[in-house]
Amino acid sequence: MKRNIFLALGLWLMAFGASAQTQRQLFDNGWKFTHEGKTISVDLPHDWAISYASDPTAEATNGTDGGWYPGGKGEYRKMFATPKGETVELHFEGVYQKAEVFINGHKAAIEREQSDDHISSAECEQARPKVKAGQHAYGYTPFTVDITPYLHKDKRQNEVLVKVDNSELPNCRWYTGSGIYRHVWLVTKGKQYIDGESLCVTTPDIHTVNIKAEVVMKDGSRKPVSKTLHVENPHLWSPDDPYLYHTTIEAEGDVLPVTYGIRTIEYSAEKGFVLNGKPLLLNGACVHHDDGVLGAMAFDAAEIRKVRQMKDAGFNLIRTSHNPTTRAFLDACDSIGMLVIGEAFDGWRTAKKPYDYSTLIDSCYQEDIRAMVVRDRNHPSIICWSIGNEVIERKDIRVIHTAKLLKQAILKYDSTRPVTEALCAWDSDWEIYDPHFDVLDIGGYNYMIHKHASDHQRNPKRVMWQTESFPRDAFKNWKVVRDNPYVMGDMVWTGLDYLGESGIGRNYYDGETPGESWREGGVPEWHGAYCGDVDITGWRKPISHYREMLWSDSKDLYMAVKEPDGYRGKINMTSWSVWPTWESWTWQGWEGKPIEVEVYTKAPEVKLYLNDKLIGTKAVSEETEYKAVFTVPYEPGALRAEASGKETILCTAGEPARLRLTADKPVLKADGQDLVYITVEVVDAQGRVCPDAAIPCEAIVQGQGRLMAFATADLTDREPKTSARVTTWKGRALLVVRSTIKKGKTKVTIKSDLPTATLSI
Repeated sequence: MKRNIFLALGLWLMAFGASAQTQRQLFDNGWKFTHEGKTISVDLPHDWAISYASDPTAEATNGTDGGWYPGGKGEYRKMFATPKGETVELHFEGVYQKAEVFINGHKAAIEREQSDDHISSAECEQARPKVKAGQHAYGYTPFTVDITPYLHKDKRQNEVLVKVDNSELPNCRWYTGSGIYRHVWLVTKGKQYIDGESLCVTTPDIHTVNIKAEVVMKDGSRKPVSKTLHVENPHLWSPDDPYLYHTTIEAEGDVLPVTYGIRTIEYSAEKGFVLNGKPLLLNGACVHHDDGVLGAMAFDAAEIRKVRQMKDAGFNLIRTSHNPTTRAFLDACDSIGMLVIGEAFDGWRTAKKPYDYSTLIDSCYQEDIRAMVVRDRNHPSIICWSIGNEVIERKDIRVIHTAKLLKQAILKYDSTRPVTEALCAWDSDWEIYDPHFDVLDIGGYNYMIHKHASDHQRNPKRVMWQTESFPRDAFKNWKVVRDNPYVMGDMVWTGLDYLGESGIGRNYYDGETPGESWREGGVPEWHGAYCGDVDITGWRKPISHYREMLWSDSKDLYMAVKEPDGYRGKINMTSWSVWPTWESWTWQGWEGKPIEVEVYTKAPEVKLYLNDKLIGTKAVSEETEYKAVFTVPYEPGALRAEASGKETILCTAGEPARLRLTADKPVLKADGQDLVYITVEVVDAQGRVCPDAAIPCEAIVQGQGRLMAFATADLTDREPKTSARVTTWKGRALLVVRSTIKKGKTKVTIKSDLPTATLSI
């Protein structure tokens, strides 16, 4: 059995203000952004692409993969005074992509990881282009620039210029965004300081904590520094109890705050995944990096909300498909309680898209893996590293060499966690990948877990998990994990709807563009993927409630109604879709015709009533896949399901009467970074959501708040997400408001043909 006793730390960058010599200051506000000859004022995080309408007729877009949003080139400028400190750095959490930094007209050097280990070899079919000197190419990893030599020594203001080049398209298989879409930090250091990146924690047992780091001295040399803690009664970290400890490490007048969690992991074919000595079935979700209606802008509040949505949906594991995530996302996983597989890359040497990571891998893989692992290795939430996803060259024996080099690059910085990779096969070949699987500690199966029995017979020691699965296979995949310890978990594609990969997960009616999302020319009506358990407004689809019920012991009750085939048109399914099912008993014009009602529960029996008349009683068990399905002639009124003393009701909605505004928080922090998410619902006179209401609305934000996005979950809507106008879809919309740096009130007004709705924050 492979066992890992591990203590992990989250470096909370905001806390570095307490450090004696090293100071970190958020550097997000007050930038000038220039794009296509126009200059505007912006505060970071910033994604220039999301302010455009998705446009399949435009020439310069990332195509169907990128949601038909534009790329291009942009420049960010900011003036600032020379700060006090022996060393001054700018730390960029993420720029998409190919960033170059200039200080007072001088190009600042970006330190690169150097290695003699190359992915390519003399036998490879072509040479790869080198990254431009002084450029950080990969858009998903952080980088730091030492700007000390270029700063003015007098009282003159300094200018920082960041050039961003996302003009080579397509370069990704999903929406990337464009610009400085993650935070920037101004870092000052003394003559000698603790190097935060060197921080490393090991635990020979759960009672002993060894903290190690390095101090950079005046002459540039390094000196090790360490601290050992004894924990008498450790409070172990877990998703159910995400307990975090806080301490510091001090040396040469510098103080480094440290936040950590203690937990153990084990994995084996005999026992599966074991956390803190207890077996745990992994109910996972793949999650892309975008934040839905905000595009790629990685506000801490948005990242926290994303993790909370997955937690509330019953997941205990997130795979960061297919790139490193943000610091704030992992901080949220640590504090909320969510396990994470940190993934480095989508593809390797053979291109999936003309300008993807295949053009960078020779030059950049070492520095990008280092950036991910060194930043993230101290988070208790991370349980595994992933080196790739569905690589195209999987049938080339040289892929084994690549996998070994990538794994070695990870182990150089963290040997405490296993390494995985997501493998797939779209033909009959599978067993030929055994040598590739042998490189990995845990085998990742994309849509291939049906091979588990024969693979286990061939290699009884192989540990597996399904790194991607179809949403509609929820029951089948849950049962495979439950019944086979060597299959540790399942990760659905996906936890959240996302931008790009346009049309994945959609249903379509006769007369609409037919076929799968990868059809010739794509699906130009769509700009996002509808395969998530949760849509981009935060509404949990019925499949989300069903999946949560399967993986938990809850006897909760949930009811939804399948859209009748022919109600809006003949329904066609695609690979990642589920049948369109809604929390609605409003089907005008379908009176007297049959309609299917689904009730999800682990209670043994369900009774269904329509207008207080018993429709029927159904037994529920594993044999029925924990569903009770009733066929009911539609009649307006109240539909009620009862089981084990609980009930749930769906009522027919009347005509739209007003808008209901619901904020996810009553107070915003006046820091210019906080967000409030306001759900806009069209309701009838009794407060019931009108599920077919399409009401044009206009949002007005006054006072100490700024409108960031106003949109619906309709991934065919062409209105820009940043527009103040939207037409509700399924009776809903979502408004996102950003705080300013001034205290005061924010008034939100929504105008429509219905009475004006207002809300004060």
